[in-house]
Amino acid sequence: MAVREAVAMACRVRLRPVLMTSLATIIGLLPMALKLGAGSEAYAPLARAILGGLSVSVALTVFLVPAAYVLVYGERGPGFGRFRLRRSH
Repeated sequence: MAVREAVAMACRVRLRPVLMTSLATIIGLLPMALKLGAGSEAYAPLARAILGGLSVSVALTVFLVPAAYVLVYGERGPGFGRFRLRRSH
């Protein structure tokens, strides 16, 4: 199986679990981040920081990691992609 096909299949398989767990956490933190609950004023900055970090990590996981993998490993394996390994003699 080619690298691009393997990455595409892995993205299709892993997209739903990654989004489900991340969105559940994000939706669960929204009331705290928006200061909707009693006593949530003290925890709102923490909730906002967690929301921002989790949102960025989801975007990187879904888009950047598969693209970087295809760039590095290319079609023939490590060292033969767009970024070739240089061998010193």
